[in-house]
Amino acid sequence: MSYILKKEGEFQYIDEGEGEPIIVLHGLMGALSNFDGVISYFSKNGYRVLIPELPLYTLPLIQTNVKSLSKFVEDFIDHMNIEKSVFLGNSLGGHIALYFTKHHIDRVKALVLTGSSGLYENSMGDSYPKRGDYEFIKKKAEDVFYDKAVATKELVDGIFEIVNNRIKAIKTLSIAKSAIRHNMAENLPEMNIPVCLIWGKQDGVTPPEVAHDFNKLLPDSDLFWIDKCGHAAMMERPEEFNKSLDVWLKKRNL
Repeated sequence: MSYILKKEGEFQYIDEGEGEPIIVLHGLMGALSNFDGVISYFSKNGYRVLIPELPLYTLPLIQTNVKSLSKFVEDFIDHMNIEKSVFLGNSLGGHIALYFTKHHIDRVKALVLTGSSGLYENSMGDSYPKRGDYEFIKKKAEDVFYDKAVATKELVDGIFEIVNNRIKAIKTLSIAKSAIRHNMAENLPEMNIPVCLIWGKQDGVTPPEVAHDFNKLLPDSDLFWIDKCGHAAMMERPEEFNKSLDVWLKKRNL
């Protein structure tokens, strides 16, 4: 399903539905389309789903980091006149949401994290993929999912384009290093807000022990598991993801 990508000033975003806002933050190699299932379900069930396109490759290199991306999110919700919201983040998007919460907890109603970085993760490999090695990229993309078919040619082509673009590759590494520097372990116990953790049991990027650690360190979190599922539960198991999140939002009166 395709949605209208709105453009206003420096912001490009999807804005669907009416009601309580959910700000969705995509991952490092992610796309807005990764959340089609979330948009189609929650925008029809009392929520306003907003997904800004994060400026991963347009910020100056010195600003290509978690801190600057969090500032971008702050500017975006200011632009949209949203005072307080639920934040949903996958992978790097979860990390940005956590960093934002650390500095602006008064603007966060609740957090939803799925395959989030912020503690530790397995990267593309021990060494950055060689430029031009399409089969290597294809295998690494497939490894993100339990069902390898989710790594479509379109998805692999998109990642291949990023790693073969010198500037994008450098900025990808800059963000990855920034994520390692901004480990959130010491900050999590201070985040006394409702947190929903939805994790693939076969997540090889942020493995199950990462979800357990988040659950232990966050003072008010609930953990949902999705079987036969990898790093991007909202893509690979959208119906189960939406059901778990819907149950949790109702339970928390959000």
